[in-house]
Amino acid sequence: MQMRALMTILGVLLVVALGIIGAAVYIAGFSEHATLTVAAGTGPNPTLPPPDPRLLPTVHPAKAVGWAPGEKPTAAKGLQVAAFAEHLDHPRWVYVLPNGDVLVAETSEPAKPEDQAGALGAVAGQIMSYAGATPPSANRITLLRSTKGDGVPDLRTAFLNGLNSPFGMVLVGDRFYVADTDAVLSFPYHEGDTKIAEPGTKLVDLPAGLRNHHWTKDITASADGTKLYVSVGSNSNVGENGMAAEAGRAAIWEVEIATGAHRIFASGRGQ
Repeated sequence: MQMRALMTILGVLLVVALGIIGAAVYIAGFSEHATLTVAAGTGPNPTLPPPDPRLLPTVHPAKAVGWAPGEKPTAAKGLQVAAFAEHLDHPRWVYVLPNGDVLVAETSEPAKPEDQAGALGAVAGQIMSYAGATPPSANRITLLRSTKGDGVPDLRTAFLNGLNSPFGMVLVGDRFYVADTDAVLSFPYHEGDTKIAEPGTKLVDLPAGLRNHHWTKDITASADGTKLYVSVGSNSNVGENGMAAEAGRAAIWEVEIATGAHRIFASGRGQ
């Protein structure tokens, strides 16, 4: 009983501590204001303010707010804006097939327990939740088609299901490639397909794991269709997890489509 009571007290203290830290981060975020104009920080020789080291970083999270009924962006003169599709599940990326079909990656972050551990991870999770960035991942690619050619989709179907936090997409010949958070997958595709039911094959593994800080992976293909280029974000913000955690990251991978062989094509860190 004493041990249970002690654990309860510790749990309460942890919750209080996280609340205090979260409030401090929130308050700190609004205690600092820009002192330079936008023009001063623009151009090839911007004026930079001096470093301002502090225990708590400046954080200005923007709360995710959806469009109200009938609300839409203000278009430039002579242009109009109309909703193409609504009620998607956290859409993150769009790809247009040659026949005009629009594919939407409905996706969110995967489980990454090491990246979300500790007090700072808990506070970061709260900030991301406030910004609307942490819903469960639908792990789906949805197809939207306008059969009448009027720009209004009248066909909507699940093109691919059962993915793992997908993001980038690219079609090369009769193969459709998806960049999941942990791998590039290849699927057969025939023009006009509204659904891919055949299982995909893994072309190459991508850095992911229990700490998967920047989890989205984008993908494109070379002009001759022999290579894929995959963007892999860093595993931190400022290398705070050590450089070993950055292996293969902050980089663009070049992947041979025929074999899956890959190399670092461009890197944001020393090799």
